[in-house]
Amino acid sequence: VQLQASGGGLVQAGGSLRLSCAASGSIFSIRRMAWYRQAPGKQRELVALITTDDNTNYAGSVKGRFTISSDNAKNTVYLQMDSLKPEDTAVYYCNADVRTYRFGTFSPYWGRGTQVTVSS
Repeated sequence: VQLQASGGGLVQAGGSLRLSCAASGSIFSIRRMAWYRQAPGKQRELVALITTDDNTNYAGSVKGRFTISSDNAKNTVYLQMDSLKPEDTAVYYCNADVRTYRFGTFSPYWGRGTQVTVSS
């Protein structure tokens, strides 16, 4: 299973970016997909998650500014980031709980990360 993220970049404060992450490989089903981020010198933190029945959860720091969505048919998750702040600067990682055809249980998979830099 591979998770390929894209859409990061450099943006001014107040601007917007949209991240995408597509899961591919021997996927039987996906239970949930999520975005995490890790800023320099800080621990990785959950930004937002979405389940296959469209339940969502957001970190308090991004609630009202970020929107997570998914296309289950394409095994793809999106993160629309609006009103970006310099403190949103981090490497953003895609995560998915995946059940493969080979194994009967769900396991977490991670993408390589995409850099988001917000200038003041």
